[in-house]
Amino acid sequence: MILRKILLCCGILLLSYQAQAKLDVALCKALAGDDPDARIAAVNSIAALGSAEAAATLRALNQEELYFKGDTVYLAVGEQATDLSSGVTANLPDGADVIPLNNRLRGALQSALSGIQLFSSNKAERLTAAIALQKQATPEQLPLLNAAYIKEKDPQVGAELQLLIAAANLQSDDAALRLAAVKTLINSTNAGLRPQLQKMLTKNADGSDSEPEAAIRIAAVASLQAIDRHIAWTELIGNLFYGVSLGSVLLLAALGLAVSFGLMGIINMAHGELLMIGAYTTYVCQMVFRHYFPGALDAYLLAALPAAFLVSGGIGMLLERSVIRWLYGRPLETLLCTWGISLMLMQAVRSIFGAQNVEVANPSWMSGGVTVMGSLVLSYNRIIIIFFALAVVAAVWLILNKTRLGLFVRAVTQNRRMADCVGVATGKIDMLTFGLGSGIAGLGGVALSQLGNVGPDLGQNYIVDSFMVVVLGGVGQLAGTVLAAFGLGEVNKFLEPLAGAVMAKIVILVFIIIFIQRRPQGLFALKGRSVE
Repeated sequence: MILRKILLCCGILLLSYQAQAKLDVALCKALAGDDPDARIAAVNSIAALGSAEAAATLRALNQEELYFKGDTVYLAVGEQATDLSSGVTANLPDGADVIPLNNRLRGALQSALSGIQLFSSNKAERLTAAIALQKQATPEQLPLLNAAYIKEKDPQVGAELQLLIAAANLQSDDAALRLAAVKTLINSTNAGLRPQLQKMLTKNADGSDSEPEAAIRIAAVASLQAIDRHIAWTELIGNLFYGVSLGSVLLLAALGLAVSFGLMGIINMAHGELLMIGAYTTYVCQMVFRHYFPGALDAYLLAALPAAFLVSGGIGMLLERSVIRWLYGRPLETLLCTWGISLMLMQAVRSIFGAQNVEVANPSWMSGGVTVMGSLVLSYNRIIIIFFALAVVAAVWLILNKTRLGLFVRAVTQNRRMADCVGVATGKIDMLTFGLGSGIAGLGGVALSQLGNVGPDLGQNYIVDSFMVVVLGGVGQLAGTVLAAFGLGEVNKFLEPLAGAVMAKIVILVFIIIFIQRRPQGLFALKGRSVE
């Protein structure tokens, strides 16, 4: 039964091909012939047809499913074969041989198969193919490229096809075509074209110029300079964006610590693990939606935000009431105790979820990105996290400055005894303040889960950076924390390409040490319980 179905499918496929596909006899003869140049030209001519049948023929040739006998070429499916020139399907004739492939023809086939994407109905696929082919365009592809350009209606894709045709003409024997191509490429933003332009400026072994025409060499220099300027601007904008993105991550990681350490003076070494718990809460929400609400899977992140805040905040309040409140005024004991708690939390997560990282996928509305300046992709998840971090900062500012809880927090921070004397429940305020800082850490964990792997060690990567941000910004200063986070993010991203990731961290750490020596209060004046 299965064999019958397979044969039926093969028959339908062949009948379909028979109804639609007929290749020019001259192309079939060229494919079946011995002339390698003619075979490559035939491949490019078939690709230039831009049809589904042309793509099927090229794929069959690539998979060695094309046979020839004499000047006739057959596409074989099972025991049946279709004559590509007549479209007649019959048994594969005896003595038919597979069309042989060599490395040169394989390369031409791969380029042709890539080029066939230029005829896709999807604009994004056509645009991607046009940009990708610019790095390896050859004059042999010109029939395909010209056919795609004539058919193209979209101006953006058309502009890229113009550059693609110009890139192919760089290797033309006609000096006028080469000069026109080089002048056209001055508008290109594709760094992949640099090697072809640089090759024109090199010398041959005998000392002669690789490009004999001086005018073309001068035009090549101008095009190279234009591309280099674009690359420099792209790198600058890219570093600025990723610096802001890193700063937003540091801000979310450090904001909770700015509350617990900055306002309460608690050295909480378990802060990173509260981030990690927020990330795992996101993972649990994702799994719940995946199993019980698969139709609303993209909404899991919206549910994860309050869940992570409540879970991390609840664990924070539990720690404050059970352990930390007995250690106020004893920073060394607090440090050692919270470090031990961080180890316990990591082991608890390993026991529940395992030691391996878990997958937290971006919702569809956070996937992808926007392309700017031709080649720089700004991912949606990073853009959303930047705005999310700013929203969390605004919410924390409102809580601390416009709510009754914030008033009590500031009162206890500035003068605990006086606040106690006027009836403020300082113990309860301590618990709520620590819970607020822990909940904000949970929100940071939600953001981190959208950028990388989620594992038990997630928080360890951010605890030192978080303390650096809080200390540099000024303990207890929200504005200082924001400025320090974005400043460190930008400095880190601009140093990494020059000195490497590790050396960049060392340089930043040394800078902070020197800065704190000169200005112990940080960027902003020191305020908080530690003043007492």
